[in-house]
Amino acid sequence: MGIENSIIAFDSQAALKRASEVLFIEGNAVLALRDRLDDQFIKAMSLILACRGRVVVSGMGKSGHIGHKIAATLASTGTPAFFVHPGEASHGDLGMITRDDVCIALSNSGESAELTAIVPLIKRRGARLIAMTGNPHSSLAQAADAHLTVRVEKEACPLNLAPTASTTAALALGDALAIALLDVRGFGSEDFAKTHPGGTLGRRLLVHVRDVMHKDEYLPMVNRQALLPEALLEMTRKRLGMTAVVDDAHHVLGIFTDGDLRRVLEKAMDVRTLRMSELMTTAPHCITPEKLAVEAVEMMQAHNINGVLVVEEDNTLVGALNMLDLLRAGVV
Repeated sequence: MGIENSIIAFDSQAALKRASEVLFIEGNAVLALRDRLDDQFIKAMSLILACRGRVVVSGMGKSGHIGHKIAATLASTGTPAFFVHPGEASHGDLGMITRDDVCIALSNSGESAELTAIVPLIKRRGARLIAMTGNPHSSLAQAADAHLTVRVEKEACPLNLAPTASTTAALALGDALAIALLDVRGFGSEDFAKTHPGGTLGRRLLVHVRDVMHKDEYLPMVNRQALLPEALLEMTRKRLGMTAVVDDAHHVLGIFTDGDLRRVLEKAMDVRTLRMSELMTTAPHCITPEKLAVEAVEMMQAHNINGVLVVEEDNTLVGALNMLDLLRAGVV
């Protein structure tokens, strides 16, 4: 059977209307949480900030899936956390929880049997409990040291059965908690990079200019009296499409690039007698080696250039890099 014969006919406009309704209901569910932020949210934050152990997140079914995400977000933003399945907790995993921990239990009804069964054991261990439920009068909410309400008017499911708006609300409130904690802890971009060393994000936050710049014998430089043929030879050897122009102490005086060469050739000048002092671009764009490589990218893009010189605070040349270096490093 071909693909065209397996497509089920349906009312596309009705489908779009239903999808729009889902987004509207879930959006309203999240927005409603703002009016419910109160001293219980602050108490939950205080419990976590005072925690000497880990934040242990738990939940059954769809709440468990949301719990996994909340634990991951907390862990990546400065709050050590992990997820424990409540069913497995009753069969040995409860040993992962210590008196120094704070537990976050998710249940829309607040009556999930697997969670209510382990709450007394959690409390007996001395761990603190934060409940995230849709019912402040539930068993879980009443047993908690802090209760975060994620009640919704209705689910986005037309049957009002499938967890949709309620799980979206729980996820959003978990994000709000994690980011509020991040802010209080002063968790910055370098801290974030340490928990995200892999992939593009890690490279953008961890790679510094000094890690990718050309230096020592690979660094192109000539003095201001150098003739144009000498500069071209240096540019060819170092393969950067540019050369720094420096004084005897290696202080940067200027830069000469492939673009500058094209402009010289357009003027039909005698290239054999021209010196760098006549041709260089003075006051070139420079960056210091301790800057993030992504800052070099931003500089190049802002000034529409392909390379920058790397200098110390006293304007001493220590390196050079171009956009190709940053591409190879995976920063761009």
